[in-house]
Amino acid sequence: MRLSRYFLPVLKETPADAQIASHRLMLRAGMIKQSSAGIYSWLPLGYKVLKRIEQIVHEEQARAGHIPMLMPTLQSADLWKESGRYDAYGPEMLRIKDRHERDMLYGPTNEEMVTDIFRSHVGSYKDLPLTLYHIQWKFRDEIRPRFGVMRGREFLMKDGYNFDLTKEDALHAYNRHLVSYLRTYERMGLQAIPMRADSGPIGGDDTHEFLVLAETGESEVFYDSEITDLKFGDRQIDYDSVDQCQAVLEEFTSRYARTDETHDEALFNAIPEERRRTARGIEVGQIFYFGTKYSDAMGAVVADRDGTRVPVHMGSHGIGVSRLVGALIEANHDDNGIIWPEGVTPFHCGIVNLKQGDAEADGACESLYAALTVLGLEPLYDDREERAGAKFATMDLIGLPWRITVGPRGLKNGVVELTSRRTGTSEEMPPEAAVAKIADIYAGVL
Repeated sequence: MRLSRYFLPVLKETPADAQIASHRLMLRAGMIKQSSAGIYSWLPLGYKVLKRIEQIVHEEQARAGHIPMLMPTLQSADLWKESGRYDAYGPEMLRIKDRHERDMLYGPTNEEMVTDIFRSHVGSYKDLPLTLYHIQWKFRDEIRPRFGVMRGREFLMKDGYNFDLTKEDALHAYNRHLVSYLRTYERMGLQAIPMRADSGPIGGDDTHEFLVLAETGESEVFYDSEITDLKFGDRQIDYDSVDQCQAVLEEFTSRYARTDETHDEALFNAIPEERRRTARGIEVGQIFYFGTKYSDAMGAVVADRDGTRVPVHMGSHGIGVSRLVGALIEANHDDNGIIWPEGVTPFHCGIVNLKQGDAEADGACESLYAALTVLGLEPLYDDREERAGAKFATMDLIGLPWRITVGPRGLKNGVVELTSRRTGTSEEMPPEAAVAKIADIYAGVL
């Protein structure tokens, strides 16, 4: 993409109502525009990051054997009355009536709807296990929306639902989701710690939240510092293996890590003092096992191996896709702007032309642009008639991980400058070498 043809409405001044770094930087980098309290339009740069995150989520769900679908945002209140949650959910749920005075709601989650789909089409244990998921816009009427996309009213979420014959099968699905989520977050360059949590209005006794440590987190968290040394890495897991998935669960949850809602002071104090940590955390996902809560209430039953009709065991599993954009920025920024990890960057590399209109500089930039594009990468070429300082400031603000700077002086020596946004280090090299290095970096990411 050529910046002269792109829609990137960057702001020089920080809006007064932006209280945290991610909100400030998303507004300044032209990623979002507020439509109303807690509701945002996603402008091109922000939308590209959102789609990168969504793609990683889809790929890791597919790896775990989960099946994508899409359910509507508007739901009939009848299903929620059937489950008993219509009145219990609270004012966060937007309740509306259609033109025929039928009670409807803008879905904050989809347990009822997916259970209705399941009971309409599945009647035998032979069709189990089954996990369905979708990525869909939700609405929860926060009493005080703030912090930009971190606590908005409208948000994009991946929510998945498993259906299993027994509790043991459903707990394996729970473990399978934990493994897939660890892989998902690490691919984005995040360490998201699974912490024992409260189930809230979803229900159930087994639940973990995934939290990213950040000063602006909404939750106070207590943890054993050893957990921050754990990495899933590139290990290969057989998602059908109960033992392998259980081993990962035990590895990542055996050390103390809890939110303030489930904190146990006695257990925390049993940790050696030098390893006790308190911090703030941003929730970016949660997994639940809630047994037969919805299948009992809504008649989601199957015939087991003896022909007996039994309620299925269920769980639900969510990832805050739009919230992750804010969490990533909170964990990756400096005074100059955003620093995107390679896995989620909107453009893989920036190209800065120091002397637009100079035939040699223009030609070199065009060659770099073409070479990167042929390799399947997306460069952002700043071809504007702007001073160098303004171009560098824009690149720092929007946070592309790598920048290639092209100018007449370097070209006389046959080199361009390759700069890392994260470290600030620069290296001069021939243009072909810069392209090759960028390609090698992303070979292990894409």
